[in-house]
Amino acid sequence: MEYIIGIILLLSFAGFIVYALKGGNLALGALIMGTSWMIMALIGRYVCSADFIVQNGLEEMTVLSALNDVYQVAIVNTGTNMILFFFGAFFGRVLMDTGIVSALIKKTVELGGDKPVITAVLLWLVVTAIFTSLFSSGAVVAIGVIVIPILLSLGLNKIVVVTGLMLAIGAGSYINVLPFNQYWIFYNDAGYTFRESYLQWGVIALGVQLAVTIIYTVMASKKRKKVHAWAAQTGKRQEENKVPGIALLTPFIPVVMVIAFDLPVIFAFISTSILALALCGKLTSYTEAARIIAKNFYDGVVDTAPLLCFIMFLQTFNKAAALCVPYFNAVLGNVIPKSALFICIFFAAFALLGLFRGPLTLAGSGTAMLGILTGLGYSTSILFPLFYTTTMTMNISCCVTQSWIIWGLNYTKVENREYLKNSIPCGWLIVAILCAVTFILFAAKAF
Repeated sequence: MEYIIGIILLLSFAGFIVYALKGGNLALGALIMGTSWMIMALIGRYVCSADFIVQNGLEEMTVLSALNDVYQVAIVNTGTNMILFFFGAFFGRVLMDTGIVSALIKKTVELGGDKPVITAVLLWLVVTAIFTSLFSSGAVVAIGVIVIPILLSLGLNKIVVVTGLMLAIGAGSYINVLPFNQYWIFYNDAGYTFRESYLQWGVIALGVQLAVTIIYTVMASKKRKKVHAWAAQTGKRQEENKVPGIALLTPFIPVVMVIAFDLPVIFAFISTSILALALCGKLTSYTEAARIIAKNFYDGVVDTAPLLCFIMFLQTFNKAAALCVPYFNAVLGNVIPKSALFICIFFAAFALLGLFRGPLTLAGSGTAMLGILTGLGYSTSILFPLFYTTTMTMNISCCVTQSWIIWGLNYTKVENREYLKNSIPCGWLIVAILCAVTFILFAAKAF
């Protein structure tokens, strides 16, 4: 009976992938999948053979324990990491409202002069650095409405601009503690930490994606004809903000505090936000300081609310997938090889499955695949970087289902097909390189 349940679970998993590809609501879909898989796990508890139940420790599973695990424990356990997003979004709002981000970009453009490609490369460096601390749709839009018009006015092709911008954002995110914590939740492995376990690989990943972004920009700019578009418009608000030079360093302070000094992330965001407000002359009185801090925190929470809803619902699916691991093992245990080389080659060869919320992205239907591979004995040490590269590069940097990529394409009037023709080759190359790096660094810790 366990084989039948395993096959039913795999068929439902395939259905969820189709649902995601067709643009279904992923938060609701994850909740439905979590519920249905929990039900299947409970059915298996009472209809499978006694030997199977004992071998997999299922004899203590009850309806109440399953409900508690899927709907209570899974969601409540995300609380600590969810709080980080509120403070990260607050910090992002402070940087945007003070005009620090726009001033930093303008200074970069001045360095590039009248050389479009050099200006673009300098901007990709700055955007990458900014997104080592920021991570939200609001931040992408705020920066995009400055960067995109500037580069288009210099004559760069709009496809090159939007592709390069999205890749640069993804590059910076590789050493951003916010997305790390977002996806660490799926593993909940206390022994796998940002600073000790991940950071070395993350720095390499940032360098690889940034290098590919720069090479792509240089090569694509030579092939495509220059197109002079609208003049750069940075908005009246940013023009009115006078930002002192020292304040331009504040976007990079939190990541330095966390990486170099191992300081608490929330402390880094709060202290740097207050410093940024003080340097820009926003803390003119106690009352004004209270108003500005409350407003920016409120706006930041609103920015992150849809993401947090998705993450919390996804936890029900993730926990239900863990309950179903014995059934996946029954079907796939003798099919998927337990080999570090195999799993790295698999992720490199099938990187496209990280697109359209597919089974190799944790921002989509990849939680079930993670549950299967974890059940087969693969460790967090090798699974985290593999899933992270397909999630951060193929999904968040290259896929047209990502919210801020959709915004960028609509803003620049670039067709989805044209964007994918440019982003996919870059993303696939990045994933292949990082899979090789993962094998070199973590093959010995694969099990």
